[in-house]
Amino acid sequence: MTDGIFLGVDGGGTKTEFVCIDVSGTVIARAVTGTTYHLQVGIDEAVRRLEQGIVAVCGDLGIMPAALDHSFFGLPAYGEDSVVDPQLDAACARLLGHDRYTCGNDMICGWAGSLGCEDGINIVAGTGSIGYGERDGRSARAGGWGEIFSDEGSAYWIAVQGLALFARMSDGRAPKDILHERIGEALSLRHDLELCERIMGTDRMSRGEIAGLAGVVSKAAAEGDRGAAAILNAAAEELAAIAFALRKHLGFPDGVPVSISWSGGVLSQEPLVRRPLLEALEEKAFRFVEPRFAPGHGAALYARKLGIERRKPTSDLGG
Repeated sequence: MTDGIFLGVDGGGTKTEFVCIDVSGTVIARAVTGTTYHLQVGIDEAVRRLEQGIVAVCGDLGIMPAALDHSFFGLPAYGEDSVVDPQLDAACARLLGHDRYTCGNDMICGWAGSLGCEDGINIVAGTGSIGYGERDGRSARAGGWGEIFSDEGSAYWIAVQGLALFARMSDGRAPKDILHERIGEALSLRHDLELCERIMGTDRMSRGEIAGLAGVVSKAAAEGDRGAAAILNAAAEELAAIAFALRKHLGFPDGVPVSISWSGGVLSQEPLVRRPLLEALEEKAFRFVEPRFAPGHGAALYARKLGIERRKPTSDLGG
């Protein structure tokens, strides 16, 4: 084992990033593959992409996986399926060839990056959404129950709300506004009902492709579409609710400022969601922290944290 090389894997809903750092925290290798969201691509494909990324970063460094000090795999939906989780865990062991690794949910990557592994809350709003926080060794999550009935405030959720508004506009249940035209243009619809084929037909759009339509909703809102703007405001309200729930779960005392940060494309790139979210939180004793590192780097920092803790004698850990 080479001392001081740590691998972090951030398995997002659109892509998976592999980041290696040295003991000082400096990035020394990086690679990107497609999403490892097993509910979208299947377990076999998710594992193949994990292998592809590990091979890439180890190849860049001229090492074998056995040389990695510790690795953290932040995987989408990990911790939510008692059948799938052991399969993913075993696959990571096989790819590395040793047991110096930890698997967890990708929400940890956003928190570890944004807050540098310090106590506080991180709200993730990318393809999906979730919140995660830690306080004095305790951890909690909120949201992130999946796109079918949750992931409120995410790009996928925003897109679906936009598609629903398109349908209402087409029917006359809502006034036809800019969003109707923008979605028609984005999907090159010959007629409105063709939307059903695009979303649910044989060659249906993927989860990531649907999430990409959130940008269309945002553009329509910026152009003055009130319905689209209401969707973005609702997204901010949903994400604020996640923050409030986490504050309560973690037992932060009233009036004590809680560090809160964010990650994911919606909050990083969409001020029409981020601004009302921060406004909803600013009077509730939250202290806003600009994200310090990207989630991939955060995964590597968390791997370093776990690796250092692993080396400590049992007596130093209170055992």
